[in-house]
Amino acid sequence: MRYALYFTPPATDGLTLAAARWLGRNAFNGAALGQPDVAGFSPEALAALTADPRRYGFHATLKAPFELAEGCSEAELLAELAQFAAEFDSFDIPEVVIGRLGSFFALVPGAECEPLQLFAAEVVRRFERFRAPLSSADIARRRPEELSSDERQNLVQWGYPYVFDTFRFHMTLTGRVPADDVSRMEQALLRHFADFHGRPLSVAGLALFREPSRGADFIVHSLFPLGGAASRKIA
Repeated sequence: MRYALYFTPPATDGLTLAAARWLGRNAFNGAALGQPDVAGFSPEALAALTADPRRYGFHATLKAPFELAEGCSEAELLAELAQFAAEFDSFDIPEVVIGRLGSFFALVPGAECEPLQLFAAEVVRRFERFRAPLSSADIARRRPEELSSDERQNLVQWGYPYVFDTFRFHMTLTGRVPADDVSRMEQALLRHFADFHGRPLSVAGLALFREPSRGADFIVHSLFPLGGAASRKIA
């Protein structure tokens, strides 16, 4: 069993539903969904290009997948999440846009958002005691030879290369897209997410995702509203 602390909008949010259809799976209930018809891509090609984000579910990583540290329990993690969420007010990312990060596409902030950076950093710090150290195989899977020195240090110390100064909020929408397909994919994403591109995004909750076994699909276990405005919601 692995856990991850992610941001995702609520189950009934329009962005959640649009992303679930794009990826072909709803991370709240695990349901497989028919993907949209996308010009220039066969159903098989689109399924292949979205396979990686489909397994993880629509999300932005705050605390990367981890096994529980020795002596920690799921009940303790849930209690700490409830306490943490009650201490933080919700906030808006002023604008999110379809962006390209290397060879994949994601929904990203249009500009740096300081409240987001601070919130993400606090998630990393607060829940570090629940994280078991990475195995050598886990570290190798991150290809440390391709990381900067700061990213390698983060990987060893915090279990993920992209935290604090190297953190960049992104909600992944594709895997690696071949260069010849980039323009068509970008246009397809702009059409599918037209109602959300260039608009604010409310960060109003912190989600606990679970991976029942290595390689299985991640699914939302609980969603904790920020500010303690409502009880946690069990997926």
